[in-house]
Amino acid sequence: MSERIEISTEYIPLGQFLKLANVVESGGMVKIFLAEFDVLVNGELENRRGRKLYLGDTVEIEEFGTFEVVRDE
Repeated sequence: MSERIEISTEYIPLGQFLKLANVVESGGMVKIFLAEFDVLVNGELENRRGRKLYLGDTVEIEEFGTFEVVRDE
């Protein structure tokens, strides 16, 4: 089962998403994190911290779990 991460905007950059999901502590850690861990967005390997995530997108990170982008209500 995936953890649902709520956003109130149309999209969220992957770097901000990782902070919101408490995967990294700061924005400065995102680039290093993406270099060290495989991050899959909708099943495809992604290493761009600016990748836009939209409602319904899923993010899978080995050792951290699966996350789903949902609307903040």
